[in-house]
Amino acid sequence: MTIRVLLCDDQALVRGGFRMILEARPDLQVVGEAADGAQAVSLARQTQPDVILMDVRMPHLDGVEATRQIVAAGSPARILILTTYDLDEYVYAAIRAGASGFLLKDVQPAQLAEAIRVIAAGDALLAPSVTRRLLGQFARTLPAQRATPTPLSALTERETEVLRLLAAGLSNAELAGRLYISEATVKSHVSSLLRKLGLRDRVQAVILAYDAGLVTPQQP
Repeated sequence: MTIRVLLCDDQALVRGGFRMILEARPDLQVVGEAADGAQAVSLARQTQPDVILMDVRMPHLDGVEATRQIVAAGSPARILILTTYDLDEYVYAAIRAGASGFLLKDVQPAQLAEAIRVIAAGDALLAPSVTRRLLGQFARTLPAQRATPTPLSALTERETEVLRLLAAGLSNAELAGRLYISEATVKSHVSSLLRKLGLRDRVQAVILAYDAGLVTPQQP
C-alpha cells in the first residue's frame, strides 16, 4: 500500500530534499507541498494525505495552529512534526494540538522514511526518554490546562495499569517485562484502551493519563 505524504515547510530546498528522499521509496508518494500553515490546512483537505510532515516554524500560520486546525477538521492524517530544535516549546504545543510525533530536521533519509511508515501504521513516534520529558513539561503546564477528567472507568484494571506505565514512559518491551505478558498482548491492551477512550494514538494517551492524574512527575 502506498503512503500519501504532504510536505509542509517554508523552505523550498528543504521540501525538495524531502521529496527526493521519499520518492526514492516505492511505498511513499508525495501528494503536495505547502510553504506555510495556511497552505498546509488547505492542501490537507484537498489531497487527503496519510501523513503530513509539518514544520513548526512557518510564516502566516505556524505548524502548531495548522496542526490544530487539521485535527479539528476531522482529518485522519497523522502529523509528524519537523523541528531544528530538540523538544522546543513549539513541539510541546504541537503534541497537545494532536501531532503524533516529531523528528529533528537532521534525520537520516532511511530514518525519515521509516518514521513515516511508523506514523502511517497508527503508532506514535516518541521514544520513552522523550515521553518522560514530555511528562515533565506537561507537569509545569497542567494547572492552567486541566479539563474535566476523562472517566477511566471504561478500562479494565489491566488496561488502566498499561495506560499508567505507558504514560510513565515505558516502551512495549518494558511494559511486557513489567507485567509478565507478551509484547503482542501489550499492543492489544493499548489498542483497546485507545478505542475505549476515543484517542488517536499513544501520544494522546500520555496527555490524558497526565490530565486525569493517573501519573505524576515523581513516578519513574
